[in-house]
Formats: sequence, C-alpha cells, structure tokens
Amino acid sequence: MSTDIEYLSATELSAGFAAGSISPVAATAAALAAIDAQDGALNAFRLVDAEAARAAAAESERRWQAKSSLSPLDGVPVSIKDLLLTKGWPTLRGSKLVDPEQAWDEDAPGVARLREAGAVLLGKTNTAEFGWKGATDSPLAGITRNPWNLDLTPGGSSGGASAALAAGMGALALCTDGGGSIRNPAGFTNLCGLKPSFGRVPAYPPNPIGTLANVGPMARSVSDLALMLNVISRPDTRDWLSLPYDNADYLAALESGVDGLNIGFSVNLGFATVDGEIVGLIAAAAQVFGDLGARVTEVDPPLGDCTPVFDTHWHVGVASAFEGLPDDKLKLLDPGLDYFVIEGRKVTLMEYVAAQNARTALGQAMRGFHQKYDLLILPTTAMPAFPVERRAPPGIGEDDWAAWSPFSYPFNLTMQPALSLPAGFNSAGLPVGLQIVGAMHQDALVLRAGRAFEQATGHGTRRPPINLPQHC
Repeated sequence: MSTDIEYLSATELSAGFAAGSISPVAATAAALAAIDAQDGALNAFRLVDAEAARAAAAESERRWQAKSSLSPLDGVPVSIKDLLLTKGWPTLRGSKLVDPEQAWDEDAPGVARLREAGAVLLGKTNTAEFGWKGATDSPLAGITRNPWNLDLTPGGSSGGASAALAAGMGALALCTDGGGSIRNPAGFTNLCGLKPSFGRVPAYPPNPIGTLANVGPMARSVSDLALMLNVISRPDTRDWLSLPYDNADYLAALESGVDGLNIGFSVNLGFATVDGEIVGLIAAAAQVFGDLGARVTEVDPPLGDCTPVFDTHWHVGVASAFEGLPDDKLKLLDPGLDYFVIEGRKVTLMEYVAAQNARTALGQAMRGFHQKYDLLILPTTAMPAFPVERRAPPGIGEDDWAAWSPFSYPFNLTMQPALSLPAGFNSAGLPVGLQIVGAMHQDALVLRAGRAFEQATGHGTRRPPINLPQHC
C-alpha cells in the first residue's frame, strides 16, 4: 500500500473509509493539494470545482460514519474527461466552437452512475479538440504535459486524465476511446486503461463516430478498473446500443490467474515497425504469462493493416460532426482537424459501405481467432511518448497514426475489450504499455489477466517525478 494518500488506489481508499482509518475529506484534500502543486506544470485539468468536491467529500464522510455508504466508490476522488456531459459544468470539448453560455443540466450515463455511487467529482480533464488526436492540446485549453517528462505528451485524447492520475490528482478517471484514447495515454504514463466491449458502458449523447466510440475507466491499478467498471456499466435507457445489463461483478474472479489459458502473442501484428526496446519488453511480458501457467504462442491475428478501414469510418464521422459548418468556422478548429473534415466529405457512399463490410470481416476473423486463443497480448503503442509540440514522433508524418499507434484502433473496429497496463520502462525511463485483448464481452477475463501480470511484475507501482517545476 502507498504511504501517500494521494497515491492510494480507489480500492485502498474504500477499505480505509470502511475501517475509519482514512477520511473521504482527507482523500479529497490530498487530491486537491496535488492539483494545486502539480497542475501548473501539467495543465491536466480544464476545470476544478474544489468547493463542490469538498462538499461531496463531507457528505460521503457522514455516510461512511453512519455505515450507510452508497457504494465502494463513495468518497473516492474522480476526474471526468471534458468530452462527457457533467451537470452544472460546461463541457467544452477543447473547442472554441462550443458556447459555454448554455444550459448544462445533464450528466452523461457514466457521470450519473458515479454521482449515484457517491464518488467525489474533482473537475474536467483536458482533451484534444473533440478527442480527435493522440496527443492532448487544443486551441481552447493549451498543452497538457507528461509527468514523466514535461517535454513529452501524455498521449491523447485522454491525456488530461492520464497526466492527472500519474501525478496523484485523484484515484480514478472517466474517459473515452474512439481509436486508442484511453489505452495510448495509459501506456505513455504507466497507468491502466480499459476500452470495454462496445456497449458495456452506456454512452449519451450519440457520438459522431458511432460504434467506434467507447466510454471506459482509467486508473493506477487493474483492480481499480474493475471496481469502477462495476459502477459505470450500470444501465441507462438513453443508450439504445448498450448491452443488456448483467449485473456482473468484475472483482469476483479478478484473482483467478491465467493458468491454463491459451494466449496469442504478437509484437507487430505482422506489419508494423516497432521500437526495439518495446519489442523486448513485450516479449518479456509474454514470458511472464508463460511463467504464470498460460500457454503462450507467438502468432499474428488475422487483421493485417486495417488502417484504410478505420480511416474511412473516422473521416466520415468527423465530417458528419461538422456538417454544414462554414469554411470560416473550420479555421477555428485545431490545425489538422479541419483536414479530416475535408477528407471525410470526399468519401462516397459506396466507399463507406465497402468499409463497413470490411469491418464486419475483421470482426468475424477475430471471433475465429478467439476460438483458439483466449487472449491476445501485444504492445499498446509502437513507440514511446513523443514531444508535446507534435502529433506523432519525429520522423513520422503528423497524421500517420498507423506508424506509431497501430495496435489500438483495430479493436475499436472489432468492438473487443482491450486493456493497457504497465509493461516496464525503456532506457530513457519512459513507461511502455502492454495491451491485452479479449473476445467480445470477455471484459472480466481481460481484467483477470491484467491483474495477474500486474501482481507478478509490480511495474505500476513506480511513480513519476514529484514536485514538478512550473513550466514556462
């Protein structure tokens, strides 16, 4: 267990609240103190409501003292990505195009479930504009920096959440993932992030990129992901695409291990160029699973390079989000985002239908793959975190996502659960992420495997530098 309250896991906080050894008021005060001390350097939060957080923590403390807590998350400090509606707070999505002076009177489903569970909402974390890229900066909110190295990105588009969690600014974060936006930031900052099976966590309002989009948890441990998923997967009638609620307890079998599982292992999906140190760390991770009793086979899944399929879906979704927006307003968008709008407008109906059919074939192929392999393990990203001024690592085209992040978006296409968790560090001391992918609806198995690896390695216990200097 951590000795610093701001780094205690949600699971540890909940146990402490129940025992009376830790106070929700003290936990929230520690998170707010970390924000005061660190966020000048990181710019992880767009909005912090300290008064509301302290009031919610005081109410939680009274419930715990009266032995009437609402859930294990009662009193746990949580941040909300600024793409998700929060009642009483503007959801500006990193954009100058969103009018802050409007009624903000509705919570997104995951936010509503967290409030009902008694979680303490700290504020809204920064995002790339409308969540469009794998770094976190926007015309509205500026650059968010990585606690492991202020000159590097914490990933995107949930980089505000990852920077906050890595620096002890809350125990949990509610995020979105349309192509890697939970997993890539988790990989860049030594955290755990889950893109659940599509529909596992209800979402509202509908996302322009449709069934590529997911809502999920980010945390500093796999057990915390499971704890949070228990809450945010509860039903909401506003999402007609959500899965039937099964009241699953994702903590129930979390400690069951991986003995006897068949696990496929790929370092490059058969085509990607991957940093050599990342290859070595993922190979070492495969060995850990073997030592834990799994049967690990090096094999490339039947995906190939599905970038064109994803790009067509993505471009059309982005273009639809800005349908009818005049050209003079397009100029207000983050440079580069307007390019995707223009490209999406060029896609023909037949091209879009062909991409949908190709997506169906990918999903069918992966269902066949999982008839033999329970899980697939692979890197989270092909390269470590890159400079904050860029959208891609040096030497790669700014919009060539496939070159540095080929491992995340395929599973948005196939709708499978995919978990990123710490795999170790490269020679520069930067975190590297391991991704675990399961068959559709096998979220519990993915979390179980992640927990076994986490327990065996302890990579996630390492923290970034603290007392960060103010960055000019």
